[in-house]
Amino acid sequence: MKALVTGGGGFLGGAIVRLLRERGETVRSFSRQEYPALARIGVEQLQGDIEDQDAVLHAAEGCDTVFHVAAKAGIWGSAAEFHLANVTGTENVIAACRHHGIPRLVFTGSPSVVFDGSDVEGGNESLPYPAQYEADYPRTKALAERLVIAANGPDLATVSLRPHLIWGPGDNHLVPRIIAKGRAGKLRRIGSRDCLVDTVYVDNAAAAHLLAADRLAPGAAIAGNCYFITNGEPLPLGEMINRILAAADLPPVSGSVPSSVAYAAGLLCEGFWSLFSLLGEPPMTRFVAREMATAHWFDISAARRDLGYVPAVSINEGLIRLRAWLAGEKA
Repeated sequence: MKALVTGGGGFLGGAIVRLLRERGETVRSFSRQEYPALARIGVEQLQGDIEDQDAVLHAAEGCDTVFHVAAKAGIWGSAAEFHLANVTGTENVIAACRHHGIPRLVFTGSPSVVFDGSDVEGGNESLPYPAQYEADYPRTKALAERLVIAANGPDLATVSLRPHLIWGPGDNHLVPRIIAKGRAGKLRRIGSRDCLVDTVYVDNAAAAHLLAADRLAPGAAIAGNCYFITNGEPLPLGEMINRILAAADLPPVSGSVPSSVAYAAGLLCEGFWSLFSLLGEPPMTRFVAREMATAHWFDISAARRDLGYVPAVSINEGLIRLRAWLAGEKA
């Protein structure tokens, strides 16, 4: 395999690159900057923007597999920027695959593309896309996923993986956000229910991508499909947050906010941030309020059956590794 990993310097992309190199694959990373950690393990690095078609064409040349991980994530930001990174960027990756005759494209999707504001309990891949979204990230990721699945055909095999709430050592999004808010005393439970939520340890999410690539080919059983990827260990959201806080030696969350109040606060914050063009993310949005007040756990039997996916690192083991990493960061 000669693989291109877009976003290879990121959290998940970096884990995919590492696993590929551990088994001796040739890997090229395409990111906005150069990463010394990738250079140390023999990864070729090209710099550029995913929305730059020429740069993506150049990055994909000579590869036989593409892992398209790069995306603009987050709960707030410019709709145009989300579209450029997530939709235009995906269009460019598909075009590059076709231009160079690359037969395999593994896309990193998101379970948020099927979130309609209500509970998801044991949801599987038959869940439909909702008619509307309350945030640009899931909206543009849904558009991108549709493009990837529509591109599947006799010359290009595509598959979309939907890892849910990736965490672990090296996390630059979920864990730091929880810890920062925990230290500031700004974490509250939303709603009266402690709903079950799935997460996935980063190495498990990365391993699922390699399993998909190994089974992917034009006409293969997994081609044109989407798969939810989790640890298969749903926990109450409050418990999972408290266990991450405990790994950082922080106290558990205390206090809660009614879900209706959180949603109203999110609506007001969004309006205020938009009206005055404020920098940074608002403290609450409608999307976050609904996410934190509803259940999100998924049936991963399709990934187990079709990909041979088995979550090798349990939540307990992952938290031990996270604690060790956090202790090293403080040292």
